[in-house]
Amino acid sequence: MPQSNFELRRKLLQLEALYDVGRALNTLRPEAELLEELMHRAVAVLDATTGFAFSLDEKLTVQQLFTFELDVPAPAVILNEPPVRQVIASREPMSVSVSKFLGGAGSDLLIAPMVAGETIIGVIGVGGKEVRGEKSGVFLEDDLRFLESLAAIGAAAIDNTRRFHRVNLMRETLEDENRSLKQRMLRDYNDRLMVGDSPKMQRVIDLVARVADSQANVLIRGESGTGKEMVARLIHGNSPRKDGPFVTINCAALPETLLESELFGIERGVATGVEARPGKFELAKGGTVFLDEVGDIPLALQAKLLRVLQEREVEKLGGRRRIPIDVRILSATHRGLEDMIESGEFRLDLYYRLKVVEISLPPLRERKDDIPKLVRFFLDKYGKREGLKDVRITQEALQNLMRYPFPGNVRELENLIEGALALTTDPVIDPGDLLLPATPESGDAGALSGDMPSLEELESRYIARVLAHTNGNMSAAAKILGIDRKTLYRRRTELQNASPGDSWDVH
Repeated sequence: MPQSNFELRRKLLQLEALYDVGRALNTLRPEAELLEELMHRAVAVLDATTGFAFSLDEKLTVQQLFTFELDVPAPAVILNEPPVRQVIASREPMSVSVSKFLGGAGSDLLIAPMVAGETIIGVIGVGGKEVRGEKSGVFLEDDLRFLESLAAIGAAAIDNTRRFHRVNLMRETLEDENRSLKQRMLRDYNDRLMVGDSPKMQRVIDLVARVADSQANVLIRGESGTGKEMVARLIHGNSPRKDGPFVTINCAALPETLLESELFGIERGVATGVEARPGKFELAKGGTVFLDEVGDIPLALQAKLLRVLQEREVEKLGGRRRIPIDVRILSATHRGLEDMIESGEFRLDLYYRLKVVEISLPPLRERKDDIPKLVRFFLDKYGKREGLKDVRITQEALQNLMRYPFPGNVRELENLIEGALALTTDPVIDPGDLLLPATPESGDAGALSGDMPSLEELESRYIARVLAHTNGNMSAAAKILGIDRKTLYRRRTELQNASPGDSWDVH
């Protein structure tokens, strides 16, 4: 009977030890700390005189090694011991008696693998059980089961630590890549915005630089294709909130009920199968919300948006709890909000809340002198992407662009240049490469003369095309044209003097 009580008490102590170890290793800790903890727990509970624990990488190389009362000259030496090699190969625990171990005296050994999934990530072992009172100095079967359980707990803890380290490394890598992409995108936007010398665009650039550092709401106005979202991203990217999210929503693309849930969030159970989700204002915490086409927000929803702007709190659709928000609001529209206010379609108080600072983007037809520089910018951008070097455009093609009204503004110009580079068979874009749509003016006399040029204009266009093709090499151009260089110089001078206002430089 005393022996049975002793065995029962020993098993209870081992269970308590496993419970304590599970709790102790439940938090993320460095791999070295985990191994040391496992080894000391095994030695203490099993009354061992020696102990060891080591971790392995995917190539079965020892990463970390801890020993108790054992002398190991180098971590790799422990892999030379036959019992250790056998446990690694079989991935099964073993109890064995050896005549010597690690150059020391022999003893009874208990060794267990630490396996996570299909991967062995370490080994733990103890040796030389102490004799205490009535207890024998021999390891029992329960002792091996305890060490096996301890190894399983340790394997899970080490695996979690390694997984967390990998995920953390991936997160840091993704954050670095995200920052790099943001910076590259901002450079692209900034380069494009800086193209052009027109006073109206210089005013826009000045306002963007001055308003970026503030927390004021900004209303960006302009026709479709003028770059309203680009300006919004530039403001955010140069603001104190640049490390926070930039969350955009197109207010014209969603019906009223869906727009409300997208902006403010929705609670679970509002409708069948609906799960709770945060709105854009919550998602943009610490960053910027961009309300594109804000003039299309329904009147009923404008009141709720005004309350959010005033109180800096949102209430989810179907919810009662108010959630504080920390965002800057940028908005954009192509509509005439003043006319909408007169007709009762837009709230005057919301208008003033959104328009603390206003930035108006001019249409491309009001800054035509910037077209050659924009063409050069897009030629370089898409020429590089298509693998084309020294991409140019003929004077005739550029003249066609200068005459076109561009209802789609800079976006339309960019698409035209991108399409032309996809169609051209050489680095020179001519009128045939430009897919310009027909304009309402195409039926008047001026447009007709442009479509049916005079013989002199055709000659001018052809000479310009050949010069562009030869990179301005007069000798090569004269050879193609079948005239001598002196004649080519004279004809070019005559043609330039005949139409001085129709030549633009994009180089």
